[in-house]
Amino acid sequence: MIKTPYLLFLGDAPDQLAAKVAIGIKDWRPENAVGQFRMDGCKADLGLTDMSLVEAREAGAKTLVIGVANRGGVISKEWKKVLVMALEEGFDLASGLHNLLREEPDLVAVAEATGRELHDVRIPEVEYPIANGKTRTGKRVLAVGTDCSVGKMYTALCMDAEMRKRGMKSSFRATGQTGILITGDGVPLDAVIADFMAGSVEYLTPDNDADHWDHIEGQGSLFHVSYSGVTMALIHGGQPDALVLAHEPTRTHMRGLPEYDLPSLQALRDMALPLAKVANPGCQVIGVSVNTQNMGEDEAKAYLAQVEADMGLPATDPFRFGAAKLVDALAAV
Repeated sequence: MIKTPYLLFLGDAPDQLAAKVAIGIKDWRPENAVGQFRMDGCKADLGLTDMSLVEAREAGAKTLVIGVANRGGVISKEWKKVLVMALEEGFDLASGLHNLLREEPDLVAVAEATGRELHDVRIPEVEYPIANGKTRTGKRVLAVGTDCSVGKMYTALCMDAEMRKRGMKSSFRATGQTGILITGDGVPLDAVIADFMAGSVEYLTPDNDADHWDHIEGQGSLFHVSYSGVTMALIHGGQPDALVLAHEPTRTHMRGLPEYDLPSLQALRDMALPLAKVANPGCQVIGVSVNTQNMGEDEAKAYLAQVEADMGLPATDPFRFGAAKLVDALAAV
């Protein structure tokens, strides 16, 4: 088990979105977030207290969590210096990067010398089966996005929280490093061998009560040429009964791909739904989740009203305005 609470390492994150792992922990497990550690040039800020390693240890932090999800998931030389110092200061390290802590000889050597632990949460720990596509009992919902990092995980967490508040049967199923660090369990989907990705999602969402909903954490985007494969695995392995369209309207291009424009919500609906119906012919699109964090409140509400008029679906920012509309639509499926 990863020891809590955490000092959240933001490194030299180039923007706020790059620190999405740390942001997710701060928003959903604030009791585990003692403070933040930022290097020179860091452009992300969680609004937590900036702490040195010594200050964080004195405040009770036990694990330094790498809270940055950079392109390629790599540990830079600049980060390495801080990570070594953290081990020497008495911290365990936890990371969801593709660049594994356990494969860095200097970190392994220091951890062994200091008696500290290295936690790589992006390591599959189960021999997952190949997907068989058989119908499972229970119900499942998946958020699919116009782009990466548009709020798919937050949508699932918000809907799960709303359903639990209502006394409905509901589970959040983590498929990425942030979700796993928040909940302590899940499938690190983008680290699973391609042939077994859909099978791992079947494994994650097994038979359940007829009125139980699994909220599957979304990943990637069908329109993102770098990460579309993981989205397909979720769509076919998850066999969702319902899809939620997720969108961030202030972007000018796909995340990390400046030559690619964002698709419309209509294009996302028309792409995702037929693919979902391959595995579950009864799948429906039930609503739209819009990440309005970069909009003023009046602008956000006007935009949501326009989306509802254009799409004929309930639309909300579930983190800002609540997930009630989406849960109401889900209850009708």
